[in-house]
Amino acid sequence: MSGSSHGPIFRFFRAIWDTLNFTRRLVFNLLFVLVVVLVIVGLSSGSHPIDARTALVLDPGGAVVEQYSVDPTERALARLSGSETAEVQLRDLLEAIDAAAGDKRIERMVFIPDDITSIGLATARELGAAFDRFKAAGKEIVVVSTGMEQNVYLLAAHANRILLDPDGAVVLEGLSNYRSYYKDALDKLGVQAHLIRVGTYKSAGEPYVLDHASDAAKQADAYWMGGIWQEYIDEVASLRKLDAGALSDSIAHFDQRVSAQHGDLAQLALEQKLVDELATRAQAREQLRALGVADGDSFRQIDFTDYLAAHAVQRLPRAGKGVAVVVAQGEIVPGERQPGMIGGKSTADLIRRARKDPNVAAIVLRVDSPGGDATASEQIRRELAQAREDGKPVVVSMGDVAASGGYWISMASDEIWAQPNTITGSIGIFGLFMTIPDTLAKLGINTDGVGTTPLAGAFDIRRPLSPQLESVLGSVIGRGYAQFIGTVAKARNKTPEQVDEVAQGRVWSGAQAKERGLVDKLGGLDDAIAAAAARANLGADHPLRYIEQPLSPWQRLAITLGGSDATLKLAQWSGLHLPAGALTRSELRELSSIAAVLRGKRYAAYAHCLCEPH
Repeated sequence: MSGSSHGPIFRFFRAIWDTLNFTRRLVFNLLFVLVVVLVIVGLSSGSHPIDARTALVLDPGGAVVEQYSVDPTERALARLSGSETAEVQLRDLLEAIDAAAGDKRIERMVFIPDDITSIGLATARELGAAFDRFKAAGKEIVVVSTGMEQNVYLLAAHANRILLDPDGAVVLEGLSNYRSYYKDALDKLGVQAHLIRVGTYKSAGEPYVLDHASDAAKQADAYWMGGIWQEYIDEVASLRKLDAGALSDSIAHFDQRVSAQHGDLAQLALEQKLVDELATRAQAREQLRALGVADGDSFRQIDFTDYLAAHAVQRLPRAGKGVAVVVAQGEIVPGERQPGMIGGKSTADLIRRARKDPNVAAIVLRVDSPGGDATASEQIRRELAQAREDGKPVVVSMGDVAASGGYWISMASDEIWAQPNTITGSIGIFGLFMTIPDTLAKLGINTDGVGTTPLAGAFDIRRPLSPQLESVLGSVIGRGYAQFIGTVAKARNKTPEQVDEVAQGRVWSGAQAKERGLVDKLGGLDDAIAAAAARANLGADHPLRYIEQPLSPWQRLAITLGGSDATLKLAQWSGLHLPAGALTRSELRELSSIAAVLRGKRYAAYAHCLCEPH
C-alpha cells in the first residue's frame, strides 16, 4: 500500500514524529558543532600575550609532587568547576622557572607560597637551585607570604627579598620522628605480634612489640635527622647571610624570643632576619607596581600555569635520540598501579618501553619512595639491569625519599645522585605476623583440631605462632636480607660485609649515604639528566621526555579543554563554573567516572544528585 493511502490521523502523528526527529538531530548536531568549536578554541588559546617587563607569579597550590596521582579528567573538571587540583608537578615548576630565566620579557618572579600544602626538603632544595639559576640570569625574586613553615621557607630563602604579612609567622621548629606504640594496647586485647627482622635499626615494626622506641632506633633517627637539620641550618644561614650558630641558638630558645617580642611572631621573624620587611598583601602589591609596570590596581604579571600554556609548542618532545625519565613515586606494590604508586609490573613496563625505544639513549629513574614489596622492587630492578645490559646508561635521581625498596630499585644503575637532605638507606627486611588466640579466649572462644603436618594450619591467626612457622619466616627474611646486601655489594663494588656495616636497616641522609658509598654524587634531577646524557655521548642540547602511561584521546582532550581560558570563560558564562571548593574531591571523582561511562558512546544518560547525604 502506498503512503498516500494512510489516513489523516496517521499522517498527523507522522508529522509530529518527523518534527521531533528533526529537532533531535538538530540539537545533537549543534552540540557536536559546539564541541568542535571548543576543541579548536582550546587548541588555539594556548597563546597568552606577554609584554615586556612582566612578572612571573609562582603561586602553586597543593602538594608539590613528582607526578600527578589524580586522573586527567578529574583535573580538568576541577579547573572548570572553579576548584584546583591539590597537586602541582615539580617538573612544571622547574620548567616555568627555567624558561622565564631566559625570557627577556620576564623581569622578575613573585613567589607566593601560601597555598603549598606539602613539599619535601629535597624538593625544596631542587626548586631552590632553579631559583638560583633565575637570579643568575640577572632577575629578581620577591616572596610575598602570610606565613611559612620550615620546608617552604627553605625555598623562600633563595629569594632576593621576603615580604611577610604583619600578622604572619616563620616557624622553624626542627625535625622529629615520634611514633605511637601499641604493645600495651595489643596486650590488653590479647593480640600477639611476632616481629621477625634482620637489621638492628630496622624499626618500622617496633611499635607492635614495644611500648617505647628502642635505643637503636633513637640513635639512628637522631643521627640522620641531625645531619639533615644541620644541612638546613647551614643553607638558610648562607642564603640569608646569617651566622649558623646564632640561628640555631635562636631556634633552640624560640619560646624566650617570642616572649621578648610580646608574642609578635612576624616581628620576631624580622628581628631574626628571616624576612626583609613586614607588608600586607596590598602594600606588597604597591611595591611590585613601583618595581615593575602598573596594570590597573595591580602590576603586569602572568601566572606560571598560563606561562606554561604559552610555551606549549616549545614543550613538545623533540625528535632524535635523547634522555628518558621514568618516575617512581609512592609505595612499591605488586601489579599495575596508577601514577602516585609504584606498581611492579606497570613501572617495569615503562622502563621496558624506554629500553626498547631506539630514540632513548639513556634512562633516568627519578625515585621518591619509602619502599614496599620486595618482589615488585626486584621486578623493577631487573628491568633496569636489562637496560644496562642492552647498552643504555641508567642514572638514578633520588628525591625526598629513596629508602628500603626505594634503594633496592636504585641499585641497578651506573650512578646514583641524591640531594644532601634526601632520606635513603634503610637496607633491611622485617616481617610482622599477628595471632589472636588470647583475644578469642577473652570472649570464651577456643580453637582446637588436627592437621596432617606441623605446618598445616600454621597461618591460622586463631592459633599461637608455631615454632616451625617462626623458623620458616626467619629463614625467608634472612635470605631476603642476604640477597639485599649481596645485590648492593655487587652494585656498589663492595663486599657483603662492608655493606652490612652500613645496612642493618639504618637510615641515612643523602650526604651521609655518599660518605658511606651508598650514593655516588650530590645533586638534583638536572644533574642526573646531564650525567646520563654524558654517558650516552649526547650533546648539551638533547631531547628530554618523560615515559609515562599513555593518555587516552579522551584524557588528552580533557587536559586541553581544562587548560583553555576560552573553555573556562564559556563554563563561567554557562553557569557550569562553580565557586572555589563547591565540588568535593569525591564529587569530582564521580564526575570523572560519568565521563568514563559516556566515553565512546553516541547517546547516553546519567543522573546524579550533587547534594550532601542526610
